[in-house]
Amino acid sequence: KQHTSPDSLERYSFYWSETRLAIAALALFLGGYPPVYYILPGMYAFTTPLLNLAWIVSGLVSAYLIYRWNQGGRKLFGAHDNLDMYAFFVNVVSGFNLGLAGLIGKNIGMQISSNHMVFVLVGVLYLVSAWHLWKRWNSAGKRLF
Repeated sequence: KQHTSPDSLERYSFYWSETRLAIAALALFLGGYPPVYYILPGMYAFTTPLLNLAWIVSGLVSAYLIYRWNQGGRKLFGAHDNLDMYAFFVNVVSGFNLGLAGLIGKNIGMQISSNHMVFVLVGVLYLVSAWHLWKRWNSAGKRLF
């Protein structure tokens, strides 16, 4: 029961999202190529289903975070701060995009633009958002909502 309490699910969801933003940024820096394919080359039959599952989990985590944010009065870290909201928005939109990619097999974000410079800029946005959320999460007593 301790792993499924709202506080635990919030913490696990936050950790998952922070990790996902960092890995997604790395993938974008690599031209949109998942890093796991570099780490385990030639093992696509094993890594692709796991990658799709991770993407679906990312979408579910984003849905859960939006739910908790709404239930918590649409506040982050106990306040209504625009910078927090922008970083949170980047986080959940990225998660929903990957969730859809896992379900439909197409990454909508990458279909909007395949320009490597755009990938790099979005990757930087992911890292800045992750850093901001991490900093605020720690300063708020490791509570998101």
